[in-house]
Amino acid sequence: MSSEFVSALAQLEREKGIAKGVLIETIEAALVSAYKKNFGIDHSNITATVDSESGDFKVFETKTIRAEVEDPELELDLKELQEINPDFEDGDVVEIEVTPKQFGRIAAQTAKQVVTQRIREAERFRIVDEYTKKIGKIVTGVIRRAERKTLVLDLGKDAVGYIEPKELIMGEDYLVGKRMKCIVLNVNDDSKGPRIMLSRTHPELVKKLFEFEVPEIANGLVEIKAVAREAGYRSKIAVSSKDINVDPVGACVGQKGIRVQAVVDELKGEKIDIIPWNPSPEIFISNSLSPAEALRVDITGTDSVCVIVPDDQLSLAIGKEGQNVRLAARLTNWRIDIKDESTYRDMMEEELFDTTETLHFDENGNPISAQESNFDFSTEVEEVNVEEKDDTEELRKLLSGKADILKNDSDDD
Repeated sequence: MSSEFVSALAQLEREKGIAKGVLIETIEAALVSAYKKNFGIDHSNITATVDSESGDFKVFETKTIRAEVEDPELELDLKELQEINPDFEDGDVVEIEVTPKQFGRIAAQTAKQVVTQRIREAERFRIVDEYTKKIGKIVTGVIRRAERKTLVLDLGKDAVGYIEPKELIMGEDYLVGKRMKCIVLNVNDDSKGPRIMLSRTHPELVKKLFEFEVPEIANGLVEIKAVAREAGYRSKIAVSSKDINVDPVGACVGQKGIRVQAVVDELKGEKIDIIPWNPSPEIFISNSLSPAEALRVDITGTDSVCVIVPDDQLSLAIGKEGQNVRLAARLTNWRIDIKDESTYRDMMEEELFDTTETLHFDENGNPISAQESNFDFSTEVEEVNVEEKDDTEELRKLLSGKADILKNDSDDD
């Protein structure tokens, strides 16, 4: 070997991304393997070294000095060596250079095969290590082919990515040679080599695309609190700002919408709603139903709410096939029940009417006292959910109307 050998190692390091030290260790192991095969040696006391500067290599046989030799292949006689150098002692280890003048064609071929295998293993380890660290991050690849509906992407440096059908956006065009961004899901290392599993539908892809396009998110000034996505159709993201002087929604939209449009273009027209996050569940849920406007949000359970919207915005709040409210529920992690304003008023009136049905009146239209009817009128009124003055007036009118009806019925009799 010569300086050309060292240059070849440097070229492999540049092209394959494998450190020169790893390649030298591979060559040394190959030389040991070739030597053993060429000379029929099966013991393990053979070593080889390669000079990383000159490319020169040497093969050594390691033997132990013994006073009584039991295995000549592994041991040397102490008395014979002390005649050469009296400093030798029992148990010392010496290395004897046994570098052959010419390995031969078979030995060279063996070395080549071992080197190729070790290089392949080193590349495999590099790819697995590199992309394991990239799980949850964006990578860019070029479509090479499709295997049983699974898309195969070239990620560069011999790394290959795979997108299964369930991770593909429905309706998107996947043409050979097309470049696209994907999120790394996981890395499977099997007998066929590393399989880097990618996704175009994962919600994390939307988040990472905004981190790339919006500097305020990248530096931590604006934070994406939650993402809900139906890939290919619509996404909702909730954002907040750590600086009161920075509008998180405006930062994500960008001047003339340039930032959000870049994300939409990468996702091939997928609609994106940017929602201001709020620590108050009622306000956050109200915001999440954008573009619909919520009139009222009532918490009805530990994880459920009822949202009242204007009559003309009910369909807008629900969305096509329930998409808007479904995404809002995923974004906020609350179960959302939507009612229009008219339905809500009808329900309230029905509750009020049911309450008046339990009251009793005398012949003059006045409520019977609690003592006469065993009915606590004041308590029953308090149980009615009256939150505004108008509702109280409505109740009084209902009571007065009921009294008039009863009085008229009494006069007719």
